[in-house]
Amino acid sequence: MLAVAALGLSACTSSNLTDGLEPIGSGKQTARAQKAAVPEVKKLKAPGNGRYGDRKPVDFGKRHPDRYPVHGIDVSKWQGDIDWQEVRKAGIAFAFMKATEGGDHTDDRFDSYWRGARAAGIAHAPYHFYYFCRPAREQAEWFIANVPRTAVQMPPVLDVEWNHASKTCRHRPDPETVRAEMKIWMDIVGRHYGKRPIIYTPVDFHRENLDGHFEGYQFWLRSVAAHPQDIYPDHPWTMWQYTGTGMVPGIRGDTDINAFAGTHQQWREWLQKYAR
Repeated sequence: MLAVAALGLSACTSSNLTDGLEPIGSGKQTARAQKAAVPEVKKLKAPGNGRYGDRKPVDFGKRHPDRYPVHGIDVSKWQGDIDWQEVRKAGIAFAFMKATEGGDHTDDRFDSYWRGARAAGIAHAPYHFYYFCRPAREQAEWFIANVPRTAVQMPPVLDVEWNHASKTCRHRPDPETVRAEMKIWMDIVGRHYGKRPIIYTPVDFHRENLDGHFEGYQFWLRSVAAHPQDIYPDHPWTMWQYTGTGMVPGIRGDTDINAFAGTHQQWREWLQKYAR
């Protein structure tokens, strides 16, 4: 079990798929509860010169991600060697890392990344990049075969997006098939790890396949030009990927940076519910 003392938290018990816990901003919550769960941006501390550097900074206006106090990264082998202690000193609270893709690919850095994050006291979770030319069950089994339970502190992530650069899979299933395949993967993986997976998606894929579906699941949304509320109107979110060109101490070159939809206290409460 990951020692989370570096985050100022006590060890957490794991949740299961029927524990009744709802994601921040879940549609199953009352409007009052949703408002309390996701702090209004205007009530959070205004940004200074930017929490982290960005090679291609964006003017987010009053809804700047720096108004959210808890930030994290997502990485894959392309980030190379990472000094996780420096990353932690820079204030990074969580990290998602690529573990698998399709049914026959693993990320070369996954094992060293999750162990490095764990040693530094950074909350961590693996993600699977979905491949639309392979059955969902095979992909779920591949993920489980390559990701030990000790590598899954936060809920695992299913990354669903159209891969325009793929040379081996140009297939785009219809929305009903996409959702059915996602459900198969998430059910199998969720049962194995005792955690309902988080869904990561960019706006085009969300608009074509996911809008209005998967109520009760937590979403990690990509929105690098505006606040998620402007891009995904009224859609609840837990994590916001706000840049792909961020600069974080301990990492050479660009990296994705994300904000958690809440205060420090809400982050501690979220970890107590969903992490172990």
